[in-house]
Amino acid sequence: MYKYVVPERVLNGGTTDVYFKRTQDILKAEGINPVVVMEVFPGRDGILCGIKEDIALLKKILPKDAEVWALDEGEPMSRKEVVLRIKAPYQSFGLYETAICGYLSSSSGWATAAHECVAVAGGIPVTSFGARHVHPNIAAEMDYAAVVGGCNGCATILGAQMAGCKPSGTIPHALVLVMGDTLKATKAFDKHMPKSVARVALVDTFTDEALEAVRVSEALGKHLAAIRIDTPKERGGVTMDLVRELRARLDQAGMEHVGIFVSGGFSTEKIKMFTDNKVPVVGYGVGSQISSAPPIEFTADIHEIDGKPVAKRGRIPGVTENPRLKRVI
Repeated sequence: MYKYVVPERVLNGGTTDVYFKRTQDILKAEGINPVVVMEVFPGRDGILCGIKEDIALLKKILPKDAEVWALDEGEPMSRKEVVLRIKAPYQSFGLYETAICGYLSSSSGWATAAHECVAVAGGIPVTSFGARHVHPNIAAEMDYAAVVGGCNGCATILGAQMAGCKPSGTIPHALVLVMGDTLKATKAFDKHMPKSVARVALVDTFTDEALEAVRVSEALGKHLAAIRIDTPKERGGVTMDLVRELRARLDQAGMEHVGIFVSGGFSTEKIKMFTDNKVPVVGYGVGSQISSAPPIEFTADIHEIDGKPVAKRGRIPGVTENPRLKRVI
C-alpha cells in the first residue's frame, strides 16, 4: 500500500497563505492556544478526494489527544457538507489551513471530472491520460484522483502506485516516428515488452488508419488486443464514422478479437455522443477533460473554541452534525 509522505515545503509552511504564518506568530507571542473545532466543506457537489493526504498531514502535526473525523476517499459529497472535522489546539494545525483545503480542492475536482466521464461511458473503461497537461509535481496526484473518481487506470507510474493499480499505456507516436514504420514499431513493442502488457497498436501516424489497422492486426494476429486511434484535429479527429469503418474492416479481415481504443480530445459530451450512438469502442483515453477540471473550492471554518460555539457572520455557531463522518484520528 502506498504511504503518503508529507513534503517538507508543506510541513515548514512554505505553501501556506502568509497570514496564517503571521497569525501563528502573534498567538505564540500572546500565549494564546485554545482547543478549537474546525470544519471543512465543499462549495459544490462532487467526489471527495485528497482526504488521505490530509489525514497523513494531520497525523504528522497534531498532538496525541487530537480528534479528527472525515468522510472516506471517493465518497460522494454535497455542497456545504462537512467532510472533515478537526478538534485540536489551534497552534498545532492553524498554519496548515491552506494545505488542508488545497489537497481536497484539486483532487476532488479531478475525481469529480473523472466520475462524470465514467458515468456517461456506458460501462466502457476510461483511462486517465492527462499527466502531460499538469505540472509534474502533481501529475501522480491527478492520476490517482482520476482512479478514485472511477477511471479503470492511469498512465503515470507513481499515480498507478498510489491508486494500487498497474500503469496503463499503449504506443506513443514518438516510437512510431523514430522507428519509421507502424508495423516495425508494433513488432518491436511485442518483442520487448512483458507478456503482461496488452498489445495495443497506434495506427494513425503515417497513413490511413484502416489500412494500418488491418496491416498490424494481420501481422500480430491473436497477440494484438486492440488498436488505438488518436487522429489529430488537423485530420478531423476521432469520429464515429472512422471508428465504424475500422470496425468493419477489421471484421472483414477476420480480426473480430481486435478492439478499438480511442483517445484525443474526448470530453464528457463526446463520450456521451459515442455511447448514445453505440460506437464500438473498448476504451477511452481522457486527458484534459480530467486534468483541466476546475478545483472544487473548500472552506475551513472554526465552529467552537474551548467548548464554546462560535462562527463568523453568515455561518451557524457550533458543531455541524453529519452522521456520515467517521473518526479517523
